[in-house]
Amino acid sequence: MRNEFTAIIEPGENGWWIAQCPEVPGANGQGRTPEEARSDLAAAIELVLEYLRDEA
Repeated sequence: MRNEFTAIIEPGENGWWIAQCPEVPGANGQGRTPEEARSDLAAAIELVLEYLRDEA
């Protein structure tokens, strides 16, 4: 099953990019490029959803 989530990616400090997902509280990512931040966010979303499924 494929899910789609909103990724908000903004420049952070010292050249880093910060990504967050409003649909999945606690899922955040960061990277040196927007693409790295998005990839890191995708991994964080997977971990949060896996944890929530295990707790349900």
